[in-house]
Order: sequence, then C-alpha cells, then structure tokens
Amino acid sequence: MESDRPFSEKLEVPEALTFDDVLLRPKESRIEPDDADVSTRVSKNVELNIPILSAAMDTVTESDTAIGMAREGGLGVLHRNMDIETMVAEIERIKRADELVIDRENVVTASPEQTIAEVDTMMGQEGVSGAPVVDDDDTVLGIISGTDIRPYLEVGETDEVREAMTDEVITAGVDIEAREALELMYEYKIERVPIVDDDDTLVGLVTMQGLLQRRENQDAAHDGDGQLVCGAAVGPFETDRATAADEAGADVLFIDCAHAHNLNVIESAREIKDAVEADVVVGNVGTSEAAAEVVDFADGIKVGIGPGSICTTRVVTGAGMPQITAVAEVADVAAQEDVPVIADGGIRYSGDAIKAIAAGADAVMLGSYFAGTEEAPGRVITMNGKKYKQYRGMGSVGAMKSGGGDRYLKDDEDGEEFVPEGVEAATPYKGTLASELHQLVGGMRSGMGYVGAATIPEFKERSEFVRVSSAGQTEGHPHDVMITDEAPNYSPDE
Repeated sequence: MESDRPFSEKLEVPEALTFDDVLLRPKESRIEPDDADVSTRVSKNVELNIPILSAAMDTVTESDTAIGMAREGGLGVLHRNMDIETMVAEIERIKRADELVIDRENVVTASPEQTIAEVDTMMGQEGVSGAPVVDDDDTVLGIISGTDIRPYLEVGETDEVREAMTDEVITAGVDIEAREALELMYEYKIERVPIVDDDDTLVGLVTMQGLLQRRENQDAAHDGDGQLVCGAAVGPFETDRATAADEAGADVLFIDCAHAHNLNVIESAREIKDAVEADVVVGNVGTSEAAAEVVDFADGIKVGIGPGSICTTRVVTGAGMPQITAVAEVADVAAQEDVPVIADGGIRYSGDAIKAIAAGADAVMLGSYFAGTEEAPGRVITMNGKKYKQYRGMGSVGAMKSGGGDRYLKDDEDGEEFVPEGVEAATPYKGTLASELHQLVGGMRSGMGYVGAATIPEFKERSEFVRVSSAGQTEGHPHDVMITDEAPNYSPDE
C-alpha cells in the first residue's frame, strides 16, 4: 500500500531518555533513609516488601536465587530453559523452603525395623539430622537423630532403630504457632517437633532450623499460606507450562517474550490468563501503544526493549526504546487501570533503580546485578586470579540452544542457525545475594530521602527529573582521583 507521507518526516523524531540522561531533583525532606517504606505491588494481587525482582535468566534465577530473593522481601522469577517437570520441582522447593510446618509428604521418616546404618545413610542423603520414627499407620513412635546413632557407642550398625530412638516424643497439634513451637523446643532442648492429629498420626514437622530462618527473615515475602512467593517465566504459547506452574503454586507467571506487542502473543497471553489462577505479567513492551493492548487483562506489565547489559537487540535489529522514556510511556497507560509496571533491564546502580521508580515503575527487574552472586546458577570461572561467574543473555546462542530459541529468529527450519540478540560473558563474583540486596535497597531508600518521600506511591508523586549533560554525567562519578578502595555499591569498571 502506497503512502503520501514524505520520508523526510521520519527525521522529525521525538527524543527518548535513559538513566544517565536524568537525575532526581533534590527536595525538602524530613525522611531518613531507614524510615522509607519500599513495599510495593509487583502485580495486582502480589505484594513485595522490596521492589526488586531477579530476572528469568538461566544464569540468574533458579530456586536458590528465588528463595534468597523472597526471604529478603523480593521475588525471583524462574527461567524457562528447563523442562516442565524440573520447573515444577523448583517451584515446590521454593514453596517448602520457609514452611512453618513441613507437610507429611515432605517429612523424612524412619521405620523402627530399619538398621542404624540404613537410617544414617538415609539422613545423609536427605540432608536431615533427625527423623520421626513411625509405624505402618504413621503413628509416631519416637525420634531418631544423629546424636542417637553416632559414634555407635551403645548400638551397632546392624541394630534396629527401635533400640536407639528416643521414645518419649514431644509432639504438638496442627494449630501450633511459631512462638509456641520455639518455646517448646527450648523447654525440652529438642530440634524438631512432630505435628500430629488427635490419633497421634503424623501430619507434619516443625524444625528449629526452619523457625530460626523465619525469625531471621522477618521481611520475607510470603503468600496467603505463609509460603515464600515465587514467579515463573512461560513462553507466550506455552499453556501447558503455564498451567503446570500455576498448579505447582507459582504466584506470578511472566510471559517471556522479547516483543510482546505482537498480536499473536497478546491473543495467547489472554488465553493463558483465562487458564490459570496465578497473576499474569505481560512483557516485554516499550511503548504506550503496546501497553494499551494488554492493560485490560494483564495483572502487570514488564518494560524493556534492549536495555540489558548483555542484550544486543538494539544493534542487531535497530529497534528499541531508551528505558526511562519507555517506563514513563507505559506507566501513563497502566496507571489508568491500576496495573503495576516492572522496569526490566539497564540498571547498573541503585540510583538507576530508584530513577525507574520515579519514571513510573512499581518494581525493577535485574539480571547482571545478581548474576555474580553465590546463589546464581552460573558456573564460577577464574581469570587472571579473579573469580567470575558465567552470565549470558537469553538471546545468546548458548541460551537459545539450551531451550530459549523460540524467543528470536532462526535462520533455517531445523533451528541450527540462530540470529542471536545477546552475548555470553562473565561478571565478577560478588558474594551473597543478601549483601547485594542490602546495598541496592539502601541506595533506593536514600534516593527517597533526597526527594522527601516516605513510600513508593508518594515518591512517584513527588519526584522530578532534571536533564544532565555529558559533563554532568562525568561530574556525577568519582573523578580526578585514583580509587584505592572500592565501595561495595560502586565499581569504576561499570
């Protein structure tokens, strides 16, 4: 179809901005950073205590990262370069991680007829230091622990468990509260309490380790059942994966697509939304027009076309949108339907994260920031005496060959030749996820203090941007010095 529009009009282009182009304008404040409340919504029905998500990348988020994120108040989003059965197992592991009462089906038990050697091997394989002893009807008969069977001073390896177990068992009912369970363990100097019904049948187990973990992470993000929240990525046409993740207990499903402003993707996303009970976040988008197409059914919208540190979409395809402008455009549309917005990609510092919130996002998603942490699944490598972890974009050749090739173009029908939109790299090893989140969230709270906002909604209302020149960008970083001791939240290499 021919058009009368002159090509020269295409050169009359609007300006788009990203993180380094702007700064927050400081304002009068009585807000101390420690007093800033960073709780938020990541979707219509899922709330977090910190506005942070870890990206659905195979070198960033599997169950260890997701557990760590939720314990700190955020959300980990499992990648989809794993088969459905593995994904379900990962979700179930996350959901079990901080349970007050471990369900019966997940409690490791022993039989009174087992030998000491058999139980010792079983507990080692299952990673537990003790187990309730039950009969064939699941009636609790005793408790066997490592202290009962090592170093076999009174019983031999071939003796039966009944000869070594503690048969005076302290049990509790199904309605026990965390504080009551802790007091019971301290009183009787025990590390686990079997939960039984009125017939003394085992229905669960409370452990000291689990109670202390919950006490240590009082800001953890839990669902309505007291389990850690969990997100999972699904392909735009993977209804089977979506329903399996939903049934396994995932709280939020993320449509994992490089360009969600595709009518086929949108139609399928609607079908997935109708098929599951979990919230559905649609992405990625970068314009107000795209947001308008999904805002009527999506529980959240994810923003980011090509801003990631290992993404080459913009240079390979020539398409994209600088992230501050993209977030602002989408947020204008999403706010009309009260749909949360997630800014995905391009964040190098805590200042970038809080700028994304100021532009209209409710939360931010990061990949490279967490790829170097201990919990991330990427392998550790050593170069020039320094430790690094593997990090790759989901549009890289390696990730595509591992199962993510449907996101991007293949050059032939067999999928042998990919047209990648990402690279494979290494990122410095950083230590624990908790320490990285401490620095990230701390910087964001400080940014709220400079604007004088006590909550994220208030911050979005009060914050204003100023444009920054290239000289201003240089001025904003340490300059005219040689850094001798790096700060934990700033690296000159970045």
